[in-house]
Amino acid sequence: MNFLLRYLRYLVYSKNLHGIHSPFVYSLVKDIIYSKYSKPKAFDAIESIRQAYKKDFSPIDNLDYGAASKFGTGQNTISRVCYRSAKSKKYAQLLFRLAKWHNPDYAIELGTSLGISAMYQATGFSENTQFTTIEGHPGIALKAENAMKAINIKHVNIVTGNFNHELPKLLANLPQVDWVFFDGNHKKAPTLQYFEQCLAKASKNALFIFDDINWSDEMRQTWIELKKHPKVFITIDLFFMGLVFLNPREQKEQFTIRF
Repeated sequence: MNFLLRYLRYLVYSKNLHGIHSPFVYSLVKDIIYSKYSKPKAFDAIESIRQAYKKDFSPIDNLDYGAASKFGTGQNTISRVCYRSAKSKKYAQLLFRLAKWHNPDYAIELGTSLGISAMYQATGFSENTQFTTIEGHPGIALKAENAMKAINIKHVNIVTGNFNHELPKLLANLPQVDWVFFDGNHKKAPTLQYFEQCLAKASKNALFIFDDINWSDEMRQTWIELKKHPKVFITIDLFFMGLVFLNPREQKEQFTIRF
């Protein structure tokens, strides 16, 4: 019921292009968020992987690091994990467009799952982008790695392990962070902790993307806290995803965009 109320509120308060006065955000929404990019051939290959996942009923145990997993509890199947955690085609293609537009040098994803979102991001990034994605479940990480090999996506480094251990090690070895997709924890305190850790290495034009910002009351509270942060200048609420820009040259503004 709370989720439905949040969605109805989103529909009431969200704007399209005609309600945007920031030139930066207007251009981003018009040219990237609402864009109808020509689809690269890789999209068909990635979607064929998704369909194969949906038909894969092989069992896989749930490994919970306290991240309020969408997988549920007990034993799952690859099919169930795909239906519950893989980004929809609409939002996955948005990740591709944002990745191509932002063109980061150093990118991180927290929560590889079966690799659908990672493959879309990697397709958008240049081959010079150093892209690392972290997954807590070894079996799921292996599935993602094999899927990427099958369609020849090479420039992705998959790290398996607990975010609490692996993220600090990764950040210590990067000169900066230009892009982070937060999609592996659905609790407030850990999400804000990972945000602060990444913020310490963030470049001045960094883009942080938060998935499932309305998935629960706790995630909604997390999003509200992020918007208040003094180093966050522009936020864009797309209901199922939130964009955070750290560029201090932009005026601090918050947008809710119909998507």
